[in-house]
Amino acid sequence: MFITKKHLSRRTLLQAGGASIGLPLLSAMVPAATALAQTAAAPRPRMGFFYLPHGAIMDNTRFGAEMNRWTPDIEGRDFDFKPILEPLAPHRDHLTVVSGLGNKPAESSAVHAIVPATWLSCEHPRQSHAPFAGVTVDQIAAAHIGQDTPLPSLELATEEEGGGAACDGTYGCSYGRTISFRAPTTPMPMEYEPRKAFEKIFGRGKTPEQRSEVANDYRSLLDMVAGEAADLKRKLGPADRILVDDYLESVREIERRIELLGQRDLSAVALPEIPVARPDFDDLIRLMHDLVVAAFQANMTRIVSIMLAAEVSNQPYTHVGIPDAFHPLSHHAENKGSMEKLVVVQRYHSQVFADFLAKLAAIPDGDGGSILDNSILLYGSNMSNSNSHNNFPLPTLIAGRGSGTIEGNRHLRYPDRTPLANLLLTLLKRAGVPAESVGDSSGELTEV
Repeated sequence: MFITKKHLSRRTLLQAGGASIGLPLLSAMVPAATALAQTAAAPRPRMGFFYLPHGAIMDNTRFGAEMNRWTPDIEGRDFDFKPILEPLAPHRDHLTVVSGLGNKPAESSAVHAIVPATWLSCEHPRQSHAPFAGVTVDQIAAAHIGQDTPLPSLELATEEEGGGAACDGTYGCSYGRTISFRAPTTPMPMEYEPRKAFEKIFGRGKTPEQRSEVANDYRSLLDMVAGEAADLKRKLGPADRILVDDYLESVREIERRIELLGQRDLSAVALPEIPVARPDFDDLIRLMHDLVVAAFQANMTRIVSIMLAAEVSNQPYTHVGIPDAFHPLSHHAENKGSMEKLVVVQRYHSQVFADFLAKLAAIPDGDGGSILDNSILLYGSNMSNSNSHNNFPLPTLIAGRGSGTIEGNRHLRYPDRTPLANLLLTLLKRAGVPAESVGDSSGELTEV
């Protein structure tokens, strides 16, 4: 049989006058008799990294299994849900709980000062106030699967910082305020203001017309700067020309992202309303998750990292009946009453994450699947028992099916102190990112 069906380019635009609108993935974009996964139209996994400070109440205290509120008793499929993870039960088929992991490079007397920055790198940072740490896996992924979106990566937070206790006299403050490093000396700032985050993702302005006008202004300015710099370069010596070339490369990168931004059709995306005043914590954390949903849906980015609370957070949780500040409560002294209060806080974060997953699951993406089906989302902490500040066993959960590369509905238990880096390496490979190692990794977790 001869198959003569023609297919549209994935980059096909609807054009009229000076306007152009991108199209969603259509069946006509898939060549005849070709599996979707073999084409350029195949959905590329989105990756998200959701960091919860101050560990979890699990089998990591002197009470052992008696106070375990995280780790399932059942291994393999159809595992049980303990109280902290119970809100996620409706998403069982998209969940993988991983037990037995540790992160030795995160061990330090500095504790809070280095725990965030070592979660996604599994490399111990240099003892210096000037940052020097391992490149994090979100940025490794951004370099490979994030370059054809306006934002190769997006870094968000719910609080500005955790205060002085997140700093250290030896390590400084650079490692306690972010979970993302693009280069050893380049920590990525976490955006905690929702309006600034919205403008970073979708552009300035309240309406599509205003955002387009701002984008056009930037484009004209960049063209002018690039032309003048090219004229100047002809008058410079070799060393200065290299500096100008580096500058122009930065300008071109910004221009490329603005052009990509202008090609996005947001008419089908429900953009969240951004309040003028900073909302209360419950509204704020949910708004940040809604921004991620919209950014994924509009394909503004494929890589997101978010700190669900600041390291050494003093945020109270009165909206769930816990007026205590998060960090002081985390020093529970293994008092059962205090630990149960902390469980309420940790369960609340799971509920917010579960609501976020429900929204991703409701948005179609590609060949009959959802955004959640095509995502790889890591949720957990780089601390275990918050009272003792240890780094084993780490509470770790994966959500999403990675476009079919992750099975879901499993609790996988590995030998004690299996490197967290092994999981990070595995997730990169599931997303199609070429990587030979991450931090102190010793191999892949093939069962994930």
